[in-house]
Amino acid sequence: MEVRTAGTPSAVATGSRTLADLIALAARKHATMPALRYKQGDEWLDVSYDELGTIVKEVALGLASIGIERGDKVGILANTRPEWTYADFGVLCLGATTVPVYQTNSAEECEYVLAHSEAKAVILEDDTQLAKIREVRDRLPALEQIVSMEPIDADDVITLDALRVKGRGGSDEEFEQRVAAVQPSDVATYIYTSGTTGPPKGCVIDHDNWRNMLDMIEAEDVLVEREVSYLFLPLAHAFARLIELGAIDVGATIAYWERDPLKIIPNLMEVKPTYFPSVPRIFEKIYSLATAHAPDKAELEQAVKLGVEVRELQRHGREVPPDLQAAFDKADEEMYIKVRAIFGGNIKQAVTGAAPIAQEILEFFYACGVLVLEGWGMTETSTAATINRHDDFKFGSVGKPFPGVEVRIADDGEILVKGPNIFRGYYKNDDATRETIVDEWLHTGDIGRIDEDGFVYITGRKKDIIITAGGKNITPANLENWLKQNRYISQAVVYGDRRPYLTALITLDPEEIAPWAEQQDLDTPDPAELAQRDEVQAMVQEAVTGVNGRVGPVEQIKKFTVLPHDLSQETGELTPTLKVKRNVVYEKYATALDAMYE
Repeated sequence: MEVRTAGTPSAVATGSRTLADLIALAARKHATMPALRYKQGDEWLDVSYDELGTIVKEVALGLASIGIERGDKVGILANTRPEWTYADFGVLCLGATTVPVYQTNSAEECEYVLAHSEAKAVILEDDTQLAKIREVRDRLPALEQIVSMEPIDADDVITLDALRVKGRGGSDEEFEQRVAAVQPSDVATYIYTSGTTGPPKGCVIDHDNWRNMLDMIEAEDVLVEREVSYLFLPLAHAFARLIELGAIDVGATIAYWERDPLKIIPNLMEVKPTYFPSVPRIFEKIYSLATAHAPDKAELEQAVKLGVEVRELQRHGREVPPDLQAAFDKADEEMYIKVRAIFGGNIKQAVTGAAPIAQEILEFFYACGVLVLEGWGMTETSTAATINRHDDFKFGSVGKPFPGVEVRIADDGEILVKGPNIFRGYYKNDDATRETIVDEWLHTGDIGRIDEDGFVYITGRKKDIIITAGGKNITPANLENWLKQNRYISQAVVYGDRRPYLTALITLDPEEIAPWAEQQDLDTPDPAELAQRDEVQAMVQEAVTGVNGRVGPVEQIKKFTVLPHDLSQETGELTPTLKVKRNVVYEKYATALDAMYE
């Protein structure tokens, strides 16, 4: 396996030693350039790097004034918004530890993270999040302070604006001394895993882990000075956090979403970003939107084949034959340009991670001029370990290791990773740490392979592999991804461990199935009622039959059940990053699953 040398940070980066000194260096180096962009009313407003540096200093000194010291833990419970970034860097500049909490978490889930981490303070978004903390406050003995990003009239809550006012009473010298005291080995954050296989575990990541990770992505020009990244992913997740830190380090602009899933595409069109990090579900949604009024399947496949062929010729510097160029130009005018417009028209690169995505979707976007590349990693790798590069990629792979990262395949197929970005361990869980890091190698739990060119492929999760009653090992991800390419299917969960054949639980996409039902002259748009209709059963059967045609008999789905509602985080079936909690789904729908084997 190729071993790459350590990454060298970009020349435009701050050259910071820790995440604490990063913000002041960025403020000086990038000065009047726009750091953050957010929408207020109908207008997009900018926060310059100068302004960002001042705000963070005020937040840091404000936190110090209410008793937050180096080593203390501070929770952040909020949507992705500028104030999240102010709070994050304010905590880091003190040498305290940021503990992100997903804004969609229940009160009990918030309690688990804040209690387990022993958070001394929590910076939350609004009344909705405060209500969760109020519900569990008596079970959080370490919690002393509550700060709200939005105005709240409560005696035990201080607003972020009031905290900043307190911070203005501090001196530049005090701020600089606190920042200088932070060491690379100090813990920067506890990021709690999304809990697909049990209670969340707190991943301990220090400043040096993050700084090495930033050097790696900057060596690959993932983020570029003066360019715009659109950010809707939850900052409680390591992926979004890396974008936040990396963009500020190199002088890029972060454009924050409007905190409404229905506004993601309108925001893209308005902000016109050059870089768009996302998760497969959003690309699947955009794919459905982009192909909703496409010509028949054969014509669409031909347009994709044409686009990929021409762009591959261009990528490798080869001449495009005139007849091929003419056909490409016609397809560009009729289809490709419209797809690029959905992303704002300026996209240079989009990145997808956190879950598998169908290769057909990647090829579709590539044909249209939107390069969507897969990367791979986990919280335990401080976000990432491999990346496809704009000039060196293979669809279906998750790319090659970042500079300084080593990847190898264990005898049982598990992917092992070593590098300076590997986390320090799980907080208060030495047993799990010892099982995960063995002789400096991180045991990822993912199954995969490495091809002759060094590209890494993920073929499944060790715990997701289905072993049928006949002893056949099957990875369900491909079957599920192929099913989800159907615009009317939202989720597909394949089942069959120790069973004689595979079955699937399928949910309908509420946004897509209602118009379809109207076209079919059905008398209801309700997914729960439609799930029982023969027309819907026939439509899903057609999708299942198409997928079965791509695999051998043992891997085919023999029966399926259409559930009356979609899977969601609120019902405990999805993680905040929209990954399926298989154990929850299998347990919750055990009766439906058993019925398919009677």
